[in-house]
Amino acid sequence: MSDYQVTELGALDEWRTHYGGFVPDRSREGRRVVDHELPMQFIGMTANALVPGEEAGYWHSHDSDEELYVFLAGQGQMGLDDEVVDVQAGTCIRVGQGVMRTWRCLPDSATELRWLCIRGDGGALPRLPDDAIRDEDRPSPW
Repeated sequence: MSDYQVTELGALDEWRTHYGGFVPDRSREGRRVVDHELPMQFIGMTANALVPGEEAGYWHSHDSDEELYVFLAGQGQMGLDDEVVDVQAGTCIRVGQGVMRTWRCLPDSATELRWLCIRGDGGALPRLPDDAIRDEDRPSPW
């Protein structure tokens, strides 16, 4: 059997029905911790949705995790230490260790603010994947 697993997050407009968190007393609507469902070894990911006017309600930082926020819908803002950055579909923000962060969906956003947060904690990745093996002769399956 091949080493892969599949899960379905549903359409973006269904993400608000997710309910989860890293610990039960901090779980909320609009969050799904995907790496609690899939046996991921080196990366983690959450799928998130805030309604217009909703905000995280807390700041946090990480000592060793690096995070990548990929915004998919809506308009919002991220607080990053002493700065505020506007975000919308297509915005990607890398946040390093020790940076305080928070986020909100703007009250006048036409849709929920939806994003993926991808986090890793390990060694540096090579610029090019140097462990890849190509098979140019293998036909496409479709």
